[in-house]
Amino acid sequence: MTTKIVIGLDGTPSGERAIAFAKDLAERIGTCELLVAYVIEWSPFTFQTPEENAQRHKRREEEIELATTRVITPAVDALGAAGFTARGIVRHGDVAETLNKITVENGASQIVVGRASADGIKKRLFGSSTQYLVMHADVPVTVVN
Repeated sequence: MTTKIVIGLDGTPSGERAIAFAKDLAERIGTCELLVAYVIEWSPFTFQTPEENAQRHKRREEEIELATTRVITPAVDALGAAGFTARGIVRHGDVAETLNKITVENGASQIVVGRASADGIKKRLFGSSTQYLVMHADVPVTVVN
């Protein structure tokens, strides 16, 4: 049976630390798949015209492509080159809820995230999102400093 670990990336250097921790953990486990996830914060609760919704859908697709190209593909490629089995996932939604959902859907046994830097991302990821994830996830969560 393959153990799966979700690595939540946010595009900051803290993600590199999360990857390093997950790699070390995967080496200790043995047969392991690393799921590299990037969640684009997105609220479904907006009221717009049909034209605005069409533009919003286009922006969503562009954001997914950008996150995949800039964050996920380089991370998955580097993990593969280092001998790890890895795949990437990009989704829109609430960060904590979506990371947990990805974990449950894929049968992963742990989530690894990095604690963000001291700017606005810190509040987003380590403040409410990471705190919520740690308190409500269905599996253990490791927050790497």
